[in-house]
Amino acid sequence: MKPERDAFGQALMHYLGGRDTQYAIERDDGYLDILETGKYFTGYDEWPAHEREAMKHVWGRVLDVGCGAGRHALYLQGLGHDVLGTDVSPLAVEVCRKRELERAEAVPLERISPELGTFDTVLMMGNNFGLFGSPGKALALLRRLGRVTSAKAVIVASSNDVYRTSQPRAPPVPGEEPGEGEDERPD
Repeated sequence: MKPERDAFGQALMHYLGGRDTQYAIERDDGYLDILETGKYFTGYDEWPAHEREAMKHVWGRVLDVGCGAGRHALYLQGLGHDVLGTDVSPLAVEVCRKRELERAEAVPLERISPELGTFDTVLMMGNNFGLFGSPGKALALLRRLGRVTSAKAVIVASSNDVYRTSQPRAPPVPGEEPGEGEDERPD
């Protein structure tokens, strides 16, 4: 990804450089949210309770998928974990390195491979579990993560409740049959 096309990474770099920045998230159901970039730089004590609680379930070698500015990865590194932060944004990875994350790679979720190592925890915070895109793609990506994890590995993730939106299912993916990989909606 070229830096001029990396809007998220640009926002992180600007914030790291001392400029207050915001970014927008727009969903296909028309929901629009403007968020402060500074949240990606907060320390443990400023995190929401569910994120602090999630850290209690992390163990061993950690793969932080969609690490952003590295706040979770840096916290876990400080506790002594061997952490690899990955993000599709090369500028986000650069921010992580400038913040002294020892291992960070610009790797999209679809390209995570055993060459990166074997991990005991896959961390997908900040709604990154939603990176799967569709139920069919989720199964393939979970299998991919299975190839880079130990037998007793865990996924520690946060996400939004998709049933609290007017668009509870992702729109059809070209080339994927409608309903492929989808489960029934829970009661």
